Amino acid sequence: MAKAILAIEEFVEFFAKIAAFLIIILSFLIVYDTVNRYFFNAGSVALQELEWHIFDIIFLLGLSFTLKHDKHVRVDIFYEKYSKKTKAIIDIISNAVLIIPFSLLLLYVSYGYVELSFSQNEISPDPGGLGYRYIIKSMIMVGFALLILQSIAEILKNIKRYKDAS
Repeated sequence: MAKAILAIEEFVEFFAKIAAFLIIILSFLIVYDTVNRYFFNAGSVALQELEWHIFDIIFLLGLSFTLKHDKHVRVDIFYEKYSKKTKAIIDIISNAVLIIPFSLLLLYVSYGYVELSFSQNEISPDPGGLGYRYIIKSMIMVGFALLILQSIAEILKNIKRYKDAS
């Protein structure tokens, strides 16, 4: 079980490192775009679309990393007062009943959306926009697949915590 958790978390960390690298790239792109717009009156639709595409990738790849490091949204007012066993039960239930089903639903719904985009070789509707829009839409599936994997790791870790607290 420990090897499975480690393998999943290393996989999630790999994508988190990609997201971290993309944050640096996004920062430079925003500065470049801003300087061009305000000092040279030159803008680019493709550059602006690239910025939001990169932001989307960062967000989607960051979902699982956030869960791994326990930085997701929770009502900590109540949670912090619970025992280790109760916290483990809450985390198991929230991952098994909320996160995984929601992520599976998003994978199911987004599959047709991504498939249609691939089949149409979808491009930006804006003049000068980016092509290959199906790439960014595919990242929805990647992000939520990673979230499912991390949720499974969290369930396994919390089963161990529950047993250790007994």
